[in-house]
Amino acid sequence: MDKLDFPESPLHSIHAPELDAAGVSLRIKRDDLLHPTIQGNKWRKLKYNLRAMKQEHKSALLTFAGPFSNHLYATAMACKQFDIQGSAIIRGPQLDLNNPTIRFAKACGMTLHPVSRLEYRQRNETNYLQQLQSRFPDAFIIPEGGSNQHALGGCKELAQSLPPSDYVCCAVGSGGTLAGMIDGLDDECQLLGVTVLKGAQYLHDEVLRLNPRAATRSNWQLLHDYHDGGYGKFSAPLWQFCQRMRQEHALPLEPIYTGKLMFAIWQLITQGYFPRGSQIIAIHSGGLQGLDGLRYRQLI
Repeated sequence: MDKLDFPESPLHSIHAPELDAAGVSLRIKRDDLLHPTIQGNKWRKLKYNLRAMKQEHKSALLTFAGPFSNHLYATAMACKQFDIQGSAIIRGPQLDLNNPTIRFAKACGMTLHPVSRLEYRQRNETNYLQQLQSRFPDAFIIPEGGSNQHALGGCKELAQSLPPSDYVCCAVGSGGTLAGMIDGLDDECQLLGVTVLKGAQYLHDEVLRLNPRAATRSNWQLLHDYHDGGYGKFSAPLWQFCQRMRQEHALPLEPIYTGKLMFAIWQLITQGYFPRGSQIIAIHSGGLQGLDGLRYRQLI
């Protein structure tokens, strides 16, 4: 628990004719390389949650996740590495023990509690959380995806680690990463969040709930037109783009989060959205373990 600071992840430049034609530069913050398994924004969010757990003298951790969750994967390894008793409430009435994410979590020593989808919908309700706290009295409870007040500090550090730029772009699922990054960027830098869920306009209010200071900042916005059908969905052109980026730029992507982000940036660049001379940084938030789940479900 005293070794929560990993070496900072690298920044890689992308070179492509489309960028030259648009007169912009693009660099990728490779947070997928932050740690072999506890990578990306999931570690950024976990870091200060683990410190809060220690401060509250809790010896265990309880969280919520879908069966293919990046958060579950990262949390499982964090529990193993830091010798924490970890438990997770899993959406779905039964565990598929052949699911690679579930197998990994169990191999790390996580205790998994499958519940019905109906019960899982209560995961943010006060009464349900109080019942769970009584059931797991030694557990520090972390919400699905890891997005809460404790998570903001790690995401602010991510923003502060970046060199000056005109635009910083990130994928947005629960809003926690963007909410924290708002505090770490200068007013002159525009923060663009590409939402990966369909009909996610509610995330604007969620960002304000997580970080009320966001209401006083005008340098951030959410882009809602690049979800490619909704959460967990993706088209053949998007997957082809992900494969192209790996082949041409040695940039591994998955089509649920980082692929949608990069595909959106590429479209915005070719459409002339960014003024000539713009310096753009894209956050690679990890999540590459999700590729195993997509292969398992024969979706790629």
